[in-house]
Amino acid sequence: MQTRQISSGSPTMKVIDKIKKAEEEGRIYWSFEYFPPKTAQGTQNLYDRIDRMKQYGPEFIDLTWGAGGSSAKQTIEIVKTAQSVSKVETMMHLTCTNMPVEMVDEALKAAKDCGCQNILALRGDPPHGQDKWESCEGGFNNAIDLVKYIRLKYGDYFGIAVAGHPEGHIDNPSKEDDLKHLKDKVDAGADLIVTQLFYDVDMFLDFVTKCRAIGITCPIVPGVFPIQNYQGLKRVISFNDNYVPESIWNDLEPIKDDDAAVKEYGIQLTIQFIEKMLAAGIKGVHFYTFNLERSTRLILERLNLIPAKEEAALTQNTAQSSVA
Repeated sequence: MQTRQISSGSPTMKVIDKIKKAEEEGRIYWSFEYFPPKTAQGTQNLYDRIDRMKQYGPEFIDLTWGAGGSSAKQTIEIVKTAQSVSKVETMMHLTCTNMPVEMVDEALKAAKDCGCQNILALRGDPPHGQDKWESCEGGFNNAIDLVKYIRLKYGDYFGIAVAGHPEGHIDNPSKEDDLKHLKDKVDAGADLIVTQLFYDVDMFLDFVTKCRAIGITCPIVPGVFPIQNYQGLKRVISFNDNYVPESIWNDLEPIKDDDAAVKEYGIQLTIQFIEKMLAAGIKGVHFYTFNLERSTRLILERLNLIPAKEEAALTQNTAQSSVA
């Protein structure tokens, strides 16, 4: 696997076009996800991290969206800064949760006004304190409705991504029905699928095979989350009841109280996942960074996808950069 020269030029095209270009050139590609921090200092730390991680050559980054637009202002501001100042192609999440059409219109206008051409259209999770998802008055019922609305209002201006669920959606016990729902999202105008995180690569590869069998031809980018610590893993998988193979729990048991050992295990496990997916013909990967940098960087370095940097040289730069 060859290290490629990293370009830091300005974004010039939609994410789907960048991915198609990478695939035409036979390049492996990757992307990073971040969330809006809760404090001003945290936001500044994130800007610094985005600037550093831009040097690792992501095809794009994306920013999450709080339920009902609870982080809308921060999300839009970070998208604007990443797009125009950091000059990295940026995708804005947009959900249906507590979002009447007027709020959706405002969000889409804000995205277009700041030069963002990419939307990840999601139904979204239930609002905090609610177990069951319900549409709001004057809002959308699901991501398909949102995709259709964006296409109706903006035509081809936005590149639209949607979520894929290799394990099936937590609210839909039928995997077959969930796959049909995914195809409906693509048929409604989505260009790209980014998957929920998973810890069973065979399950993901089977998901891709089934998608292709029912006529889904767009890129399917696997979402990976390098394990950071034991309790963090348990918390993350609780959101969507993700499956973790027993072998991983067995590996973690003797080191679960050693965060450094767990983090190293997570790095090596993610490398194994990516190598297996690359061998199966998957060319892209989406990192759920949780606003952290080191694990993602080391994974890319150890896969020889980016030049290695001396750990000591980064210590001073990163010591003060934990996102609040």
